[in-house]
Amino acid sequence: MIVYDENLRPAFRDFGILIPIAADKQKRIVEALRDDPKTAALLERFLIGPDYAAVGAEEVALVHSPEYTARLYSDELEQVLMETFELVDESGNYHRYDPSLAVRPLSQLRDAVLRYVAGVHQTCRIALQTGHGFFLGGGTHHARRETGSGFCLINDAVIALRMLQRDAALKTAWIIDVDCHKGDGTACLTHGDDSIRTLSIHMARGWPLDGPQYLPDGTLNPPFTPSDIDIPIEEDQAEHYNQRLRHGLEQLSQFPTPDLVVVLSGVDPWEHDQLPSTEPLKLSAEQLAERDTLVYNFLQQRGVAYAYLTAGGYGERSFQLYLPILRQMLSDWAAE
Repeated sequence: MIVYDENLRPAFRDFGILIPIAADKQKRIVEALRDDPKTAALLERFLIGPDYAAVGAEEVALVHSPEYTARLYSDELEQVLMETFELVDESGNYHRYDPSLAVRPLSQLRDAVLRYVAGVHQTCRIALQTGHGFFLGGGTHHARRETGSGFCLINDAVIALRMLQRDAALKTAWIIDVDCHKGDGTACLTHGDDSIRTLSIHMARGWPLDGPQYLPDGTLNPPFTPSDIDIPIEEDQAEHYNQRLRHGLEQLSQFPTPDLVVVLSGVDPWEHDQLPSTEPLKLSAEQLAERDTLVYNFLQQRGVAYAYLTAGGYGERSFQLYLPILRQMLSDWAAE
């Protein structure tokens, strides 16, 4: 099933935030599938709207620290949002932010983020019931226990999995993260926990791995916290991306098969992505399609339930890159 909430969109411009995410990316995906004669009828069969469980402070605290959770529900919320979305630069000037353009108060962004968590949770529940799900949204993989980071206020995938574990709906899960940036927050939140195994394939350099590996006190800088399987890709290694991903998936398969796999299927490794920090990794549309087929076939061959999230993808054309794998999924679902 494809979970689509037409009232939920990353309309950051409504808050005066100028991050280059197309506010109608999800809508364009749906419209493209609806306009395609091969998928129009299938879409109506497998497209569903929101049926969200409540997500509030109690659920956030399953993953994030009591102190950080309290900040999200206090007068400090706006400051936390400014930090998480990098709206002020080192000189104290606004960065990718113009409050004069805002039509909604910044504080309302928290509740929109919570709805994304609910969407991830719904999609995971559906996947456990039917074997598959694809949420048009989600993928906030940089948020750590004690802080938000990189446009990620809270970690939606890990919160959703912890909710399901709390409710005895699943015991084990994998997170496969093919977003351009390392899933550092996810690694921090699951490190040492065998119930959630993680794989991240990402740029070897650049944000969030652009700082020192160790802090002045000798402790590991959090973004360098290892996933169970990390696949760093250097700038000159793009041609080997899918070969290395295939090897990483083979490594992942050595762990016991989980109840559910969450896939952060970001398309920001695309060579024409519009977010400057994705510059070091440039994959063609054909390479991305091969990547998506590789991951999908890996899951199909193992008969494991999967829940996909759209994750990163910046610019007006990013929606197009999700269409090949969604067309394949719709066809396969109809044949079951």
